[in-house]
Amino acid sequence: MRNLWDPEEAARFEGPLGECVYGSRLLGAEMALVMHGGGNTSVKVTETDVFGRPVEILRVKGSGWNLATIEAEGFAPLRLDRTRALATLPELSDTAMVRELRASLVDPSAPNPSVEAILHAIIPEAAVQHSHADAIVSVTNTAEGERRIREIYGDRMVVVPYVMPGFDLARACQARLETDRGPDTVGMILMNHGIFTWGDTTRRAYDLMIELVAEAEDYLTARGAAPAPPVPGPTEVDPREITALRAELSAVAGRPLITTRRTDARSRAFVADPAVAEISQRGPATPDHVLWTKRVPMVGRDVDAWVEEYRTYFERHRGERDLTMLDPAPRVVLDPTLGMVTVGVDAAASDRVDDIYGHTIDVIRAGEALGGYRALPESDIFDVEYWELEQAKLGRTGGRREFTGEVALVTGAASGIGRACAEALLERGAAVVGVDVSPGVAGVSSSPAYLGVEADLTSARDTTAAVGAGVERFGGVDMVVAAAGVFPGSAPISAHDTADWRRAMAVNVDALVQLLALVHPHLALAPRGGRVVVIGSKNVAAPGPGASAYSVSKSAANQVARVAALEWAADGITVNSVHPDAVFDTGLWTPELLAERAARYGMSVEEYKRRNLLGAEITSSLVAELVATMMGPAFAATTGAHVPVDGGSDRIV
Repeated sequence: MRNLWDPEEAARFEGPLGECVYGSRLLGAEMALVMHGGGNTSVKVTETDVFGRPVEILRVKGSGWNLATIEAEGFAPLRLDRTRALATLPELSDTAMVRELRASLVDPSAPNPSVEAILHAIIPEAAVQHSHADAIVSVTNTAEGERRIREIYGDRMVVVPYVMPGFDLARACQARLETDRGPDTVGMILMNHGIFTWGDTTRRAYDLMIELVAEAEDYLTARGAAPAPPVPGPTEVDPREITALRAELSAVAGRPLITTRRTDARSRAFVADPAVAEISQRGPATPDHVLWTKRVPMVGRDVDAWVEEYRTYFERHRGERDLTMLDPAPRVVLDPTLGMVTVGVDAAASDRVDDIYGHTIDVIRAGEALGGYRALPESDIFDVEYWELEQAKLGRTGGRREFTGEVALVTGAASGIGRACAEALLERGAAVVGVDVSPGVAGVSSSPAYLGVEADLTSARDTTAAVGAGVERFGGVDMVVAAAGVFPGSAPISAHDTADWRRAMAVNVDALVQLLALVHPHLALAPRGGRVVVIGSKNVAAPGPGASAYSVSKSAANQVARVAALEWAADGITVNSVHPDAVFDTGLWTPELLAERAARYGMSVEEYKRRNLLGAEITSSLVAELVATMMGPAFAATTGAHVPVDGGSDRIV
């Protein structure tokens, strides 16, 4: 663990709150300390109220803020005296605690304070940092965890047995601080939870955090905690196996889920461990991880058995409480062939599960080196999973969008209509696999929900690899937008160019058939039914002179779509076509080609761009919005349709 405090960089942050922002970002950037918004920090300052009177304020991390990127406004400002006084109450439910903390805010528009705000308040020092350091949790999650902690730190740390975060934890810590804190105390260990450090400045609290965690790391290293031995590379699997697993998981969850196959060395080594079926079932490294990973992974692929055990677990611990069971789908799958598969409601959630469980693997291995990893009893884990504050969130859509959890494969995604379709589907919540022969496909989006794959779709090998990559990353294919296409140079039939003709057929027809054949098994297992939209052309119904290769190839593609609609209806797959015209912000249209076509019709370029009944300009984004709509519920009962988006053509109407 390295101390990354840079005095020059820290000086850019003004005052105690600014220093707290800087120190919090350092803490949050180190995933061995804090992951995905976990941990919290605070600073106590004196501010002036509207009457000019000094007021002691606790600035504590606000709920929903990530320490790695937190800003000053991410720290909720609480009246310190009122917040500290809450610890004197004999009891306080979590819901009441949240209400009372909001009542303590000096700014009603501030975020909800951390549920550990009262704990921060009762610590007298000005600056406080709290992390879930892997090394600390590795030591505490063993049979002799408390003895080992005292062996490492002596009387420098107050040790608090596990208590669920919130009011009860604050009361338990207050009692221990009153009885166990001595002149050499510099921090506090919460068993099976994490570490608190404090000081008169954030720098002092941060320095102590790094120093104390490093001591735990050294302790583990000296006792044989080490990375897993190398294992063979990942096994190649049939992508249909992944899609089938995702379909089962989505069915039990009652909504589409994203699954990601993880093939890193750490995951492979853990799955290959002969003891994995036993050590993986002992529980999470810290209780709050259960909100993302569930209590234990599913070993193997018997989804029904795992779900039945989850239902039994729920009934075993709910008691007389009025609780709503969460979806019973596992969030981590450990399979000897697939390796580790993480599951989430979207790609970001699947990635978060990967991060969290990856660190859990490290903690388990370290705990095993100390004589045996041991998590908290499952009743404690259940209480966090079914925390009243989490139950209150049930029923809220909270950011769920139209296509959240679904996967779209878009060809021709590097530019023009394909790129616009990829962006429109991302905006509506889909995970998108963008495929294009251009290397620019990788840069379409930086979202974790996007995967850009460079591939020549006329190559069976490239197409197979592209579909496989998308399935490994997101778990399946629910939607396909076939937008890849070429428009050969304009020439009359009397000047037929065999190379241009063959290229148009290869890209616009042959590649489409090849792609559809590959994606059909995945579309047939799509949780909400498979959907295909083929980007056709006005030239299907109204060909233009000099465009024989393009017009014929697009007409052939149109027939492919019609046949697919006939063949695939029994599988619940819709296949529709969109026929744009005069979309000039695409790669098909060079300035030279645009000028040539305008001249052919005796028009200026601007007249040619709006040569439709409505005089409308047809853009890629306009086409993309129609495509995205056709993927949605409004078109659930429509297949084999051909929808123009051309401003109205007097040759077709």
